[in-house]
Amino acid sequence: MTRLGSGGRIEVICGCMYSGKTEELIRRLNHVQIARQRLQAFTPRRDTRYAVGNLVSHNGVRIEAQPIDSITEIRDYLRDDVQVVALDELHFLDDSADTIVETCQALADRGLRVIIAGLDQDYRAAPFPAMSRLLAVAEQADKLFAICVRCGAYATRSQRMIDGKPAPFDAPTIVVGGLELYEARCRACFEAG
Repeated sequence: MTRLGSGGRIEVICGCMYSGKTEELIRRLNHVQIARQRLQAFTPRRDTRYAVGNLVSHNGVRIEAQPIDSITEIRDYLRDDVQVVALDELHFLDDSADTIVETCQALADRGLRVIIAGLDQDYRAAPFPAMSRLLAVAEQADKLFAICVRCGAYATRSQRMIDGKPAPFDAPTIVVGGLELYEARCRACFEAG
């Protein structure tokens, strides 16, 4: 049960690839550190693009983080004095939407500020179920956009490319990659595989 004024809350930062989700997460965590609040950051172990054990933005800004395979591991690693819990790249976790939402709710109900960042849509422009459910229960939700590499408009989609063409619709949903695999695209320039 949430205590009145306990500070427990869920914040969601979402958007497409290259929209600055991790940069925004790191910006908030820097404010947490300035306020001398105790924090713990987590990142999916499968995200090996930059540095295991760190939240790293595409422009190289980083903060130390505990690698996890499941969101339920946060409870195992969580220190008693922590006030803020952050998780980047939510979409890389294989947990069910129910497990993710229940874990985030339980942490917030304990009075923790829970900040989650991740893609809101997959490469097919279909919503990630856990992220859409978190957006519904979050106290704060921020959807960021990138710039479309084709026309310069606001991009809200992550176009996965294979050999210069859009990935087929039946390709695996999760493929870890960066500029070599993904482009930010607007609604008009996005191509279904």
